[in-house]
Amino acid sequence: MTSRCTRSPERDLRLLPKAQPHLHLTGAMRPATQDELAHRRGMHTVLPLPPTNSWADFQARYDAARDNVRNAADVIRMVREAAEDDAAGGCRWLEIQVDPTSYAPSFGGLRPMLDAVLAGAAEASVPTGVIVASSWTRSGAYALELAELAVEYAGAGVVGFGLSNDERAGRVADFTDAFRLAADAGLVTTPHSGFYTGPEHVRDCVELLGATRIGHGTAAAKDPATLALLAERGVALEICPTSYPPLGVHKLDEIPLRPLLDAGVPVVLGNDDPLLFGVDLVGQYGICRALGLTDDELAGIAADSVRHSAAPDELKRRLLSEVDEWLV
Repeated sequence: MTSRCTRSPERDLRLLPKAQPHLHLTGAMRPATQDELAHRRGMHTVLPLPPTNSWADFQARYDAARDNVRNAADVIRMVREAAEDDAAGGCRWLEIQVDPTSYAPSFGGLRPMLDAVLAGAAEASVPTGVIVASSWTRSGAYALELAELAVEYAGAGVVGFGLSNDERAGRVADFTDAFRLAADAGLVTTPHSGFYTGPEHVRDCVELLGATRIGHGTAAAKDPATLALLAERGVALEICPTSYPPLGVHKLDEIPLRPLLDAGVPVVLGNDDPLLFGVDLVGQYGICRALGLTDDELAGIAADSVRHSAAPDELKRRLLSEVDEWLV
């Protein structure tokens, strides 16, 4: 990489090439689209979360938004609009995560739902991969079923396998078979961890599940041994700054960005569920700049978002070169 200069502290973050590592399908819905779908079906609209909420409040709003999505056209629209929104902020590779389970009854099964997401990805304005996720609230056997589905679609648009929802609801060891299958197929493996749980949970996800990325994982900052493990193995943490204050995890100025970076842990930025948290991807970079990160550090985060993505190698090389050019 070329040497980096430190002039021009207000470089346009929208022009910084970046990848989107952490975006959930339902939570990616535009508010206007959610309002339209809700009105069409006589349902309630979903508003962004107020300052303090429980996980149950969050999940209820998320479920209500998902209930307004009833057909493939809705899903294709959601993916296309999510890609357009991220592209406007400099996203050049998008990974969108979906647990097809709760959609399946309306779509006639898991495969028709996943087919709809992949159809949207094929029409997206930026290259888009799909991460199939199970839930910490479901069994290891069910996660294995979804991992088998993800592997079936590997090479056809599915690029990863994850675990979403509240990580307090399951035992890490129950999911080893599912993650081993996904890893053997070359998929990115990214369980949510270290949101409500402690650093030991993050460590178990790396050591038992072989996670290549961790959704959130901020609790790792509490334990030097866990930080060292993440740095040694190059496991990226998908940090989503605006997700933490409404759910009582961190205030913005308490997010441990500096300890993570100083420990050599790869940090990448996502925006999780902008429908509920109200901030787009480039806005997350702006928050990190306001919290004191330099342009060099923000460029490093963008570069790591590319390196730790499932983007094709040629696209990675091009984007990494363009990140360097942003600093010149």
